[in-house]
Amino acid sequence: MKSIAALQATVTAAAPFDGEPSDAELDAIDRELPVILADVALLDAQIMTIDRIPSELDHQRIRRARRRVLAARRDLANRTAAASDSTVSGGAA
Repeated sequence: MKSIAALQATVTAAAPFDGEPSDAELDAIDRELPVILADVALLDAQIMTIDRIPSELDHQRIRRARRRVLAARRDLANRTAAASDSTVSGGAA
C-alpha cells in the first residue's frame, strides 16, 4: 500500500491553485448571472407547489418564470454570438 503523503507533493506541485476564481471565471459568472437568477426564480416557483395542488396563480407564476429563463438564455446566447462575431475576422479570399 502506498502512502498518500508521498504522492501529495507531486499532485500539488503540478497545478498551483490558490482556491480563488480567476478574473475570467468571475467575468463568466457575471455574464451568466441573469440566467442563474432566472433559474432560481423558476425553481422557487416550482418548489412552492410541491406539496399542494397548484392554483391558477401558481401556474401563471411558473409560466412567467419559464419565460424569464428563456429570455435570459436568449439574451446570453445573443451576447455570446455578437461577441464572437466581432472578434472573428474573415471574408472571401
